[in-house]
Amino acid sequence: MATKKGRIFIVSAPSGSGKTTLCEKLFKTDLELDDSVSMTTRPSRPGEVNGRDYYFVSKKNFLQRIKEKGFLEWTTTYGWYYGTPKDFFEKALKKGRDILLSIDVKGAMRVKRLHPEAVLIFIEPPSVSALKQRLYSRNQDGQKEIKKRLSTAKKELSFARRYDYCVINDNINSAMEKLKAIIIAERCKFQKGVV
Repeated sequence: MATKKGRIFIVSAPSGSGKTTLCEKLFKTDLELDDSVSMTTRPSRPGEVNGRDYYFVSKKNFLQRIKEKGFLEWTTTYGWYYGTPKDFFEKALKKGRDILLSIDVKGAMRVKRLHPEAVLIFIEPPSVSALKQRLYSRNQDGQKEIKKRLSTAKKELSFARRYDYCVINDNINSAMEKLKAIIIAERCKFQKGVV
């Protein structure tokens, strides 16, 4: 009998769509998902913890890891580097653990090319105006940064149709229930090569 292979769930969303909040809630459920903590060169925000939210590293350290092919995927966003460390990801899959990756659309497309079985879930805001309102109410960025984020969001929204699922986050609890249902349904599917 073949060993159960871990599944890959990828969640992407434009900035301000509630992706981080939804993923944090998912990890607190009984779904037993492993969190692949991304690495970044950006400074930590208030309340963020190194090793829990991100691994905060220097640009030099990050570039060295790229050279050593230490990332499953990596990208630059708003001038900062972000990447998914390969070692944790591969170990978890071999152990049969399901992994949740919270990454941008470019990273998601790269992982899907390497792992076609990955399940892509897109979190969409109810509207662009609702997204704009959320970005302003977060009080994290200035006017110029918010305009940049909205411009990027419009590009990211054009990728939604390339995902397996789309969850509109007009209500956090309803969006959460839909996310859980997707994961449960995917786990009920037969896995190729597993008897």
